[in-house]
Amino acid sequence: MKQYSGNKLAYETKYLGVHPEWHLAGVDEAGRGPLVGPVVAAAVSMPLALAQTLAIGDLAGLNDSKQLSENKRELFFHTLTNIPEIDFGVGIVSAQEIDKINILNATHLAMRRAILSLKSPADFALVDGLRVKGLPCEHEAIVKGDAKSFFIAAASVIAKVTRDHSLVELDKKFPEYGFAKHKGYGTAEHLEALRKYGPCPEHRRTFKPVAELDQMLLF
Repeated sequence: MKQYSGNKLAYETKYLGVHPEWHLAGVDEAGRGPLVGPVVAAAVSMPLALAQTLAIGDLAGLNDSKQLSENKRELFFHTLTNIPEIDFGVGIVSAQEIDKINILNATHLAMRRAILSLKSPADFALVDGLRVKGLPCEHEAIVKGDAKSFFIAAASVIAKVTRDHSLVELDKKFPEYGFAKHKGYGTAEHLEALRKYGPCPEHRRTFKPVAELDQMLLF
């Protein structure tokens, strides 16, 4: 059988080659920058042999979710969430929680929730970016990990698509802001809607453009 020979499974092979019994997870988040809605993290684990097969098959081209088209992300999301051998968990931290504990702590909380949502406890994790406070397993932090690790790239897709779907639903409640289009980022269209309608209950009140508007509305 032909197997994946690229280097995006190098980190996975590094650990699973020595500890094949490990439940190794890739972890990433989506939604740190937007002005509205939750930050979402995902954790993904699968057997190394399955990853090698998928990397040249249904998940060929899997990469950092930001580098993929929306259609490609949706296709990969469907594959990742419909193969029984793939274990994934999602952690969600609301806008209200973000305002209480700040976005860095909220991101770490989302990652912890994602890891704890896996069906089988993770023995070790590969995490995009920097180290995570309180993660319930040992981990390696990999800068730009979503472009270097297959498992982290898979997590980035699940986190991104899950969050995007939540913004599409939010758009149904507050259509005047255009959330389905810009997914909560501070685009010119979004900022104009903020000035016109004021913040909705799901806006992050501690984020600068929203906080500044709140201050203006006090006077």
